[in-house]
Amino acid sequence: MGTSFDTIVIGLGGVGSAAAFALASQNVRTLGIDRFTPPHARGSSHGETRIIRKAYFEHPSYVPLLLRAYELWGQLECIAEQKLFHRTGLLEIGPSDGIVVPGVLLSAAQHGLDIEMMSMSEARRRFPGIDGDVAWSVLLERDAGYLNVEECVAAYLKHARLNGAELKTDEVVVDWQSRHGTVVVRTDKDEYHARSLVIAAGPWASETLSRYRLPLRVVRKHLYWYQGRTLGYRKDHGFPCYFYETPQGYFYGFPELDGVGAKVARHSGGDAVQGPIDGMHPVDADDQNLVEIFLKQNMPEMNLECRQTKGCYYTMTPDENFIVDCLPDAPNVTVVAGLSGHGFKFTSVLGEIAACLSSGRNSPCPIDFLSLHRFEGTR
Repeated sequence: MGTSFDTIVIGLGGVGSAAAFALASQNVRTLGIDRFTPPHARGSSHGETRIIRKAYFEHPSYVPLLLRAYELWGQLECIAEQKLFHRTGLLEIGPSDGIVVPGVLLSAAQHGLDIEMMSMSEARRRFPGIDGDVAWSVLLERDAGYLNVEECVAAYLKHARLNGAELKTDEVVVDWQSRHGTVVVRTDKDEYHARSLVIAAGPWASETLSRYRLPLRVVRKHLYWYQGRTLGYRKDHGFPCYFYETPQGYFYGFPELDGVGAKVARHSGGDAVQGPIDGMHPVDADDQNLVEIFLKQNMPEMNLECRQTKGCYYTMTPDENFIVDCLPDAPNVTVVAGLSGHGFKFTSVLGEIAACLSSGRNSPCPIDFLSLHRFEGTR
């Protein structure tokens, strides 16, 4: 009872695993705790692949974080001696006066990023198998692609351990307190003490931070895999990742990979999850129908016989921007939450930032726009 550490990390998914690694690499006595055994399929950091891109349509302020994230993913690949980031390129497609295309161009212009613009007819010629409204614009970001999500988490956890971190899995946090510069974390198995705490609890953030009433909403999302009728959608035939803005919402997908097919999903929508996160993802016929309508219209050579389905969760903030901050009444507690369905690509840098904040150092990247202060008066 009462084991002491420098820093405790609650949650060992994308952010938590990266934070545990960053802390342990700095010779910080680190304890990581997860209610399951990561990488697992109960939260948000799974599903085989996640898109990574620099020209961020959501907000140009994310780009400096992405530039550092790219560096850190490269470092992890070197440390792990493992390919984790696949630069397939990314097509972003939609109306020229929509959200995605203008947002990509704004980020690219502000940060000097290389983006190629083409017409839909040119995109059809260069990437056989795609389609779309002839009036839509098509942007190609070559320095984009996908991350192997479970492998990234596993690599961070392995090397966190090798650097001295102690990781407790299948252990549920039931309470935590911060008083007089000391943190006490109580689980269903033991009690631990530390100088600082990182909370990276994913869809369990509201539960872990219930006393703060953060404006977080969890939605259930669905992932689907299909197979092309031709070889044109395959990664080894040069097919890229893609992200579409359509009148029916946002859709994204990946090239077809050996043995698993081509993953596609709807970024829009999702059913709100009330109560405990159960990790269950029953078939949503309406969601799948929208995905298959999208494929029929925009990926016409895709066989619409679904090969497999999986699910994950988005933990949404009202403005769909992350929360990365120290708690106002407990500055030794760092919170990373509300990644709003677009956070995994950032987890390398968010882990580094969390390690810095929990050690009393400044963030290496600007994060003021992700502060808790923006919700003052709304809770």
